[in-house]
Amino acid sequence: MTAPARQRRRGPAIEGAAARSAAQHIVTEVCERHQPLAGVLEEAAHGPLARLSDRDQALARAIGRVTVRRRGDIDWCLAQMLAKPLPKRAAEVRAVLRVSAAQILFMRQADHAAVNVAVALLKGEGATGGFAGLANAVLRRLIRERDALLAALPVEANTPGWLWHRWVAHYGAETAAAIAAAHRAEPGLDIAFADPVALLPEGGVALPTGGARLKAGAVTAIEGYAEGGWWVQDAAAQLPVTLFGNVAGATALDMCAAPGGKTMQLAARGARVTALELDADRAARIGENLARTHLAEHVRVTVGDALAAEGTYDAVLLDAPCSATGTMRRQPDVAWSKSAADIKALADVQRDLLRRAARCVAPGGTLVFATCSMEPEEGEAHLPFVAEALPELSLDPVTEGPAASFATPEGAMRTLPSMTIPGTDLAGLDGFFAARFRRR
Repeated sequence: MTAPARQRRRGPAIEGAAARSAAQHIVTEVCERHQPLAGVLEEAAHGPLARLSDRDQALARAIGRVTVRRRGDIDWCLAQMLAKPLPKRAAEVRAVLRVSAAQILFMRQADHAAVNVAVALLKGEGATGGFAGLANAVLRRLIRERDALLAALPVEANTPGWLWHRWVAHYGAETAAAIAAAHRAEPGLDIAFADPVALLPEGGVALPTGGARLKAGAVTAIEGYAEGGWWVQDAAAQLPVTLFGNVAGATALDMCAAPGGKTMQLAARGARVTALELDADRAARIGENLARTHLAEHVRVTVGDALAAEGTYDAVLLDAPCSATGTMRRQPDVAWSKSAADIKALADVQRDLLRRAARCVAPGGTLVFATCSMEPEEGEAHLPFVAEALPELSLDPVTEGPAASFATPEGAMRTLPSMTIPGTDLAGLDGFFAARFRRR
């Protein structure tokens, strides 16, 4: 009879070990298995995090988020400590080193705890057992050389090389560096209001869009959330809807509606909205948010393909599927999950959607095209396409309203993470492109 396999020994219990082990799971799923961070955190709440105290859950989430946000910086620092790269099969070892380095470099947690837990997690007879000594040496050296490493850290280290070179080519080295620096900072919490005359929550700063920026925190615990007074939406993401101007009583189509923030903006401004969403689960979530914000009576949520959208509307919003490189402040895993091939493929889809959107705009109506991408193929490059392929549409330059502060020479709107919000001292926006067209 074959003896049962021996379980790996994890050593004596160390304070905070469970939280750091859960963080390692989060990082492995995101960085090695290429799962989206938001989805991993949501699933972990019912798995590895569910067994932890509230304090340890918060610690695990914080370590996981910081590790993913500073992944490139962490890998650069670890590379200075290693004589040669870790083998590709050493995914667990890489995750342990990353979460430990995140604590040492950027969280200033107790250094000894980060090292001790890393060694304990790697000890044993399994595939990682031979790496415990390496981890101990690397992390202790990291502690000794921390200040020098951080002083020498290149600004581009935290950005995949292919993206960095694109941004330098399009925006210039100085702006590319400012974008990369903005991605290192934890973003604030931007909200939009269901009631345009809603009171500003305590500690909030009013935004030109009519929304507000709050300190980051547990969303459901913030004043007004349970009552449906607001929803989370980045300040830049609030701008495209403002390009429609007054939509009270107008018919509106949101062609790619999830997650629903712009649908709710249109409804809150008095439009009668058809929200079209391909994914049934995401459409259901839009419905839930509309019910929470008491805007459901103004919106018809429909599951369907935007490429088959029918009817004509006074206002059509095409917030098209895109590479989402503009959202890396809030979704740092995006940086490592996209490729140049994705951008080309998505730009092709966007042109097809623009053709369909043009058919849905009533004569004299307005089309707003938007993407949360910083890549010109998904934004500025569509302007000459529309001019040539869709002569029934004419570009209506952005000259008024909160979006005018971000107007481009061509008459569109462009925001970048490095920009500040006019009228405030607040830094940080998602990267967005938007253009407004009138139907002849």
